[in-house]
Amino acid sequence: MFSTILIFIIVLSVIVFAHEAGHFFTARLFGVRAEEFGFGFPPRILGFYKNRRGKRVWLFNNQPVENLETSLDENVRPAEKATLYSLNWLPLGGFVKIKGENGEGQGEADSFAAKKIWQRAIILVAGVLMNVVLAWLLFSLGYMFGLPQSTDMAGPKAIITESSVMLSAVLPDSPAESAGLKVGDAILAVNGEAVGTEVALQDAIAANDGLDTELLVRRDNQEEKIMVTPTIQSGSRATIGVGIYASALIRYPFFSAIVEGAKTTGWLTKEIFVAFGNLLSSIFDGQSVADQFAGPVGIANITGQAAREGFIYLLQFIALLSLNLAVINILPFPALDGGRLLFLIIERIKGSPVKREMENVIHNIGFFLLIALVLFITYKDIAKLVIK
Repeated sequence: MFSTILIFIIVLSVIVFAHEAGHFFTARLFGVRAEEFGFGFPPRILGFYKNRRGKRVWLFNNQPVENLETSLDENVRPAEKATLYSLNWLPLGGFVKIKGENGEGQGEADSFAAKKIWQRAIILVAGVLMNVVLAWLLFSLGYMFGLPQSTDMAGPKAIITESSVMLSAVLPDSPAESAGLKVGDAILAVNGEAVGTEVALQDAIAANDGLDTELLVRRDNQEEKIMVTPTIQSGSRATIGVGIYASALIRYPFFSAIVEGAKTTGWLTKEIFVAFGNLLSSIFDGQSVADQFAGPVGIANITGQAAREGFIYLLQFIALLSLNLAVINILPFPALDGGRLLFLIIERIKGSPVKREMENVIHNIGFFLLIALVLFITYKDIAKLVIK
């Protein structure tokens, strides 16, 4: 349990750090002051900034910075546009506090509110783009070592190793369900004979109609033997009632890995958008979609499962999680980057910004709705774990 929580914190920190780094560096690029770059969320453990003499000044506990801004002592007074880098007690990602992000300081050159619309738009979108770039880099790195993937998706320069047959579905009331097979299991052998393709597995199963058959199964990076009895359920061949696909570790040469990483990133981004579109349409159709989301507890559980499968599986999961965060953040919902971008679009169309008070109220409402959703999904995640 502890290792799962630790891995989850590290994974979340990497993804959120990439996101916030996008905001941070583009803000600095356009001359906007980043007042604080925090790892985790307050209260603060410690932090440092540069003073007027160019030396580091350390802060401990939750010592306020505001009192130091007006100090006459150059040994403690922050340098112009200095950033406080902090380490905080709640290890759930991080944040960047950008001057003027809530509309203040419109007349100050180093304020976000004083910048042109296109500059503010780039600063907002940069976090999403960094999550996409992170996914691309992780997929590319994975392809250099070998990523688990369907063999149908292998490119012309692919190097395929460790082929196995994966279960994509287990039919209810089937021999497979009775035997305890699960979606995601890898079938390595039937009665001691290795099977690496769909056809090989189907032929081996069909040849054991009505007989107790031993399957060598890999689950959670561990191998176990499961007994199942194939039967003729429909058609003329014996089956065990599963959906299957051939999977393997697929590796590419260096430059091909970078290209394939970009292709995979683009394809998965499109698929995630499609999935969110389908979820929204399901909501309007009156269908329940709560079980299709995972909150912090659910994601931590999946992270632990990926880690148990091996480093390369964890790498793949981090990339996928980073893309999901990118897509969610670009959605035009208040409090998200996409919601703030929507207000910039409105400002561009009408020629003047929306009243700051109204915009802040809308973002605050959106934030509380998101928190409520996270709490609800977390409750559902815990309920699932308790039932298991």
